[in-house]
Amino acid sequence: MAYAWWLVLVLSTLLAIHNQVGTANATLDIGVNYGMLGDNLPTPADVINLYKKYNIKKMRLFDPNPGALNALKGTQIEVTLGVKNEDVATIASSQEAAGEWWADNVEPYVDDVLIRYITVGNEIIPGELGGNVPGAMQNLAYILEARHLGGMKVTTVIAMAAMGNTYPPSAGVFTPAASSVLSQVLAILDRTGSPLMVNVYPYFPYASNPKDIRLDYAQFTAPGPVVQDGSLSYQNLFDAMVDSVFWAMEKLGFGNVGLVVSESGWPSAGNGDLTTPDLASVYNKNFLQHITSMVGTPKKPNAAIEGFIFAMFNEDQKPAGVEQNWGLFTPQMQPVYNVFG
Repeated sequence: MAYAWWLVLVLSTLLAIHNQVGTANATLDIGVNYGMLGDNLPTPADVINLYKKYNIKKMRLFDPNPGALNALKGTQIEVTLGVKNEDVATIASSQEAAGEWWADNVEPYVDDVLIRYITVGNEIIPGELGGNVPGAMQNLAYILEARHLGGMKVTTVIAMAAMGNTYPPSAGVFTPAASSVLSQVLAILDRTGSPLMVNVYPYFPYASNPKDIRLDYAQFTAPGPVVQDGSLSYQNLFDAMVDSVFWAMEKLGFGNVGLVVSESGWPSAGNGDLTTPDLASVYNKNFLQHITSMVGTPKKPNAAIEGFIFAMFNEDQKPAGVEQNWGLFTPQMQPVYNVFG
């Protein structure tokens, strides 16, 4: 009997592994940003079906678009829901204003859509609007607490432009302007058990200095360590950038706050030989593998970091050049290059 039980266990395990190999059966523990700055994009219902087809279980929306949220009802796709930058100051102005925003944009969907994060603004720290982020976060966090919605978290999204230094990673520090606001933001995140979100694009430092930054270092393909930072070895630029943010948070006294990479990707056109479908495919495949392997970073080994690819579609209403060429799919829902299978 013991041998038979062991054999059944082994066969069951092998079957599970087999089912996870093909993308038709595997759920991808990675998100994709669903941007809508195009005049030729599919309907939200068709987009949701595309997420389902490729078993993508996480979506980031930049604003509470009713069409997308209605299409998401009952899907169990985890949603990161953005507050538009222009709405942040209003939400911060009073608890009543925050309640009105919630009633209009979240309440109609909260029972049927799996909203995991609400992001208060996108890349507005530092900046004129950034000072409103802590107040808006606090007002929305109060609503979540009052409604006992502990599974939903409030955070914000920063760009690497909030960093005053990133090299070496242990020298990572926020700019003085960002630090003053992020100290308040991080205190809220620490209290509520929420992560900070950061947009991390190795493409940009590589494209600005391809002479000194190796392509394989930017694309996760270096055969060995490229940067040594004390006892920590870095084989890819992505980890170095992420760890610089971890170091910056630690220097503000919030070393226990987690990170979610809310955007990363590589454009497939728009900047000559630096932006090809092959390069975009290599980066995003390796990014997907890196995130789903849950290996963490040299500073935070084995600490899983959630990640989102930017973006679902090429969007023709963005500025010409690389900005229109981040999509995994054409507006006709055809793959621009291979990532998932």
